Amino acid sequence: MKNRYIYWLAPAALLALASCKGKAKQDAAPPPTPVSVKEAIKAEATYYDLYQGTVISINTTELRSQVPGFVTGIFFKEGDIVPKGKVLYEIDKRKYLAAFQQAQANVLSAQANLVKAQKDIDRYNMLLKNDAIARQTVDQAEAAYETNKSQVAVAKAALESARTDLSFATITAPFTGRIGISQVRLGTQVSAGTTLMNTISAEHPIGVDVVINEQEINRFYDLKKASSDTTFKLQLPDGTTYNKTGKVLAIDRGVSSGTGSIKVRIQFPNEDDALKDGMSCVLRVLNGQSGNRVQIPNKAVTEQMGEFFVFVTRDTTVKDTAGDKTIKDRRDTIAKQVKVKLGPRVNTDIVVMDGIKAGDNVVTDGFQRLRDGGRITLGGSGPPAGAAPKK
Repeated sequence: MKNRYIYWLAPAALLALASCKGKAKQDAAPPPTPVSVKEAIKAEATYYDLYQGTVISINTTELRSQVPGFVTGIFFKEGDIVPKGKVLYEIDKRKYLAAFQQAQANVLSAQANLVKAQKDIDRYNMLLKNDAIARQTVDQAEAAYETNKSQVAVAKAALESARTDLSFATITAPFTGRIGISQVRLGTQVSAGTTLMNTISAEHPIGVDVVINEQEINRFYDLKKASSDTTFKLQLPDGTTYNKTGKVLAIDRGVSSGTGSIKVRIQFPNEDDALKDGMSCVLRVLNGQSGNRVQIPNKAVTEQMGEFFVFVTRDTTVKDTAGDKTIKDRRDTIAKQVKVKLGPRVNTDIVVMDGIKAGDNVVTDGFQRLRDGGRITLGGSGPPAGAAPKK
């Protein structure tokens, strides 16, 4: 009987011993995770919001003939700057010159008839005083005078019309600007108002058009009132930055109901002719939150469901115990997960608007294996593990 109890107790004892060992393993803290940290610093952060833009001439005109005819003269070099008033094209003006001369003759003829009518009135009035002519004859002479007077006015109007047509046969530059490649050649027949002959545009100053969201309208009105030399910069298609700054020239009259956007035009000087009408570019607008801001390495940030987090180090005191007795106090470094509000990137760093402060140590490497509150051991930059907390 005694041996039977011994055989029964032996497996139970082994099972209890295994259970105690398992519990001891569960109670043992996991080893600290090695990480690298870097201190969050405050530094000057000047950053810009980016908008896709298009260079546009502030003053552009299409040249079209206002009278029909054949091109008989071209008096410019394509692509050159032409001054205001320079003769650019000439339409065959022979028939317009003839019409003008005929209109001049018609004015002279009408004026001569008017003079004759006036003399008839004067003569008939003298005869009327001597009762040598009927009153009806005088009335008819006065009516003829008024008719000739109106004919003079008609002839003068026709003369002005002929003069205008003659002037339209010579096409001049409406303002100083750069003229493009001619769309017509010598001998080309042009139609009044329809045939595009060329385009001329003023290039200094020049504009850049961008489309902004309606929520930003007030911001750009404020920038229009108080823009500085660093508010607007331009990035050219080759990636270089334009060496002159701009200012708000105009904000469109209304918001597009379909897109909720509005067009803004920024004016830039263009003495060197670096900006060309139609060129694509990127407008950089100084962000109002630029200044002395907290910055951390961008690689320290993790994203979870649209929110951003970083791990920061915290020093804590842990009591080592044996049963109910405290053996000693131990200083540990743990990683605390913190939600942050981010600003723009500045090179390899990123601005933190809220969540941490300058002097906090953020984990830059090794956080993939971390959990909130987990023990860490520091490597790379940053204070050694167990160092006294900053005051």
